[in-house]
Amino acid sequence: MRLALLAALAFPQLAHAGLTAGAAVSDITPPRGCPMAGYYSARGAEGTRDPLHAKALVLEQDGTRVALVALDLIGTPREIVEATRAAVEKATGIPAANVMISATHSHTGPVLSARSAFAEGVPGGQQILRDYLAELPARIAAAVKAADEKRRPARVTTATGREERLAFNRRFFMLDGTVGWNPGKLNPRIVRPAGPTDPAVPVVCVDGLDGKPIATYVNFAMHLDTVGGMYYSADYPYQLARCLAAVRGEDMVTIFTTGCCGDINHINVSSAAPQKGDGEAARIGTRLAAEVLRTYDRLEPLAVGPLRVSTAMVELELPAVTAEDVAKGKAVIAALQAGAKPAPAFLEQVKAFQATDVAGRLGKAFAVEVQVISLGDDLAWVSLPGEIFVELGLTIKAGSPFKQTICAELANGSIGYIPNRVAYPQGNYEVVSARVAAGSGEKLVDEALRQLRAQWRK
Repeated sequence: MRLALLAALAFPQLAHAGLTAGAAVSDITPPRGCPMAGYYSARGAEGTRDPLHAKALVLEQDGTRVALVALDLIGTPREIVEATRAAVEKATGIPAANVMISATHSHTGPVLSARSAFAEGVPGGQQILRDYLAELPARIAAAVKAADEKRRPARVTTATGREERLAFNRRFFMLDGTVGWNPGKLNPRIVRPAGPTDPAVPVVCVDGLDGKPIATYVNFAMHLDTVGGMYYSADYPYQLARCLAAVRGEDMVTIFTTGCCGDINHINVSSAAPQKGDGEAARIGTRLAAEVLRTYDRLEPLAVGPLRVSTAMVELELPAVTAEDVAKGKAVIAALQAGAKPAPAFLEQVKAFQATDVAGRLGKAFAVEVQVISLGDDLAWVSLPGEIFVELGLTIKAGSPFKQTICAELANGSIGYIPNRVAYPQGNYEVVSARVAAGSGEKLVDEALRQLRAQWRK
């Protein structure tokens, strides 16, 4: 690692002339009793296992400033994104359109809508949540402001690691011809996975010209759902950050974003070993950190080039929902809230929330944002507004002209699952819950590639 960092310092002609960078962290952990997200049940937080953070990296070159923000939250509802961007622009002058806000998708953080049925089910939880959400944009903006104030001359180096032992496609072709979702460990009816994984571990190191670390940006395509329970936790990225800080120092900010992993999790169905709890988060975070540390030895300086930003809204069609779907959905939700025993089947619950949500939206389309930020002709970040199937992310990477393209899902909006077109007739959980029609994911891919190609060598 030391040799790679020294090598980066030895090529000042490749450093970004005039580039400045700063990174900072703010605590966004809610109070005890706040409704928790992640599962189809109401649960109030009993405390904090490890804190939830907003982490920000601000880059500036030739008068252009951008902020890359990662939140230890389940998602990024559009109203929170817009309020946060406004707060950032007011506090720093960074244009709202130059701020990319993504969520790690922690399943042990707060619900992000006081209107959620899961918030209603926690005694006193709705008011706690309303108060938290009211102050959340300012708390996130505080991290960006601090990062902006810490900016100093910097250089960027990048490399891509590979970790193939942690992530698994959770959709499987089954013996009966169906596609199963999380069908259980050692299930004899499993034939093979229904899709690929993305083992790439993109790493972006931002260091001062003196070699002192500012930030390490890490991306990996795998769900965050290893801990569970009733305590706040940032899941395995917390363990990743601890490991990297032990090597490069506590002043370095580790920023983790989730790659396209709508159909990817950590469950190895070929093993009977349990995979839930603090130990699992530590195992994954430590192993991922080990790959990042190996990747440090292959860091390469970026060639000189401008800092660019573009963004566009894409209209995605809503899926067809019948009056019968809505009526049945309302009945299922009422039964859940009444504590019906036995509870409705899981996919009935999923369909109920999907149908009532889609029916409650005005119009026939969802307007979502795709944003691209690039630095030179070697590095680009893409924001995607939901839980994106891995196949879609791989298509963007394969079609991008940039040497390293990082896809951050649940960024600048979170509209639920966005499967690829092939998955829709196969059905099961992600498809049943999807708030957008078949072909929506491919529209996002097309827009991302359009922006990437427009920015490259411009």
